[in-house]
Amino acid sequence: MEQPASLPPRLLPTAVTSGQAPGVGYAIQGELVPMLHLRVDGSVPVFFEHHVVLWKDPGLMIGLHPMRGSFKRVVSGMPIFLTETQGPGEIAFSRDGAGHVFPLHLTPGMSVEVREHQYLAATGNLDYGFTRQRGVTNMLFGGSGFFVDRFSATNSEGVVWLHGYGNVFEKVLGPGEQIDVEPGGWIYRDESVRMEIQMYGLKTGIFGGAGSLVFNRFTGPGRVGIQSMYIHLPTAD
Repeated sequence: MEQPASLPPRLLPTAVTSGQAPGVGYAIQGELVPMLHLRVDGSVPVFFEHHVVLWKDPGLMIGLHPMRGSFKRVVSGMPIFLTETQGPGEIAFSRDGAGHVFPLHLTPGMSVEVREHQYLAATGNLDYGFTRQRGVTNMLFGGSGFFVDRFSATNSEGVVWLHGYGNVFEKVLGPGEQIDVEPGGWIYRDESVRMEIQMYGLKTGIFGGAGSLVFNRFTGPGRVGIQSMYIHLPTAD
């Protein structure tokens, strides 16, 4: 019996310009290098890396959002801590790259893993953790590997806002369905999606081996986010 054709990754709409999160109203503004504009009422903090803040109300306080494993992060070139809003006010975030800012709404029981340096902010009712990706991918980063941020919703819905370079596409994988993605091209994946390394050796027939192609293979079920302007950001080991 012939199998139905698999659908290609779909372009995420860039027309999503505003919405609501617990304790937060948000707007996504701009085109080439978009900005995330938040209005927080103070009931739920928003946490973020301090260097992505573009502007804020003078009266909006910023404090520490401590986490476990901070020593490992600072040794590896990541921020030693995260920061968070304290009290009501307005604040805006941006990364220094052309691309697409978009929200991921997580309902209780959902978890998503996000490539390092791709998240802008998240509501404080989400659980946060991080892991280090090692293995063959280290060759692409000078032996360093990279971190993956993990966001989980437990008791209530939360939102994490991400920045993708170029345009962002999403592939929804069925059970056992697979897609190979350039290692710098993926942004996020559902916790249910398995990721492994695939290497393809190249031969010229004249000079023997001509190197290898390396891909991340994702196996469903679940979502995978893909950015069209993939980028490799080195992290010191």
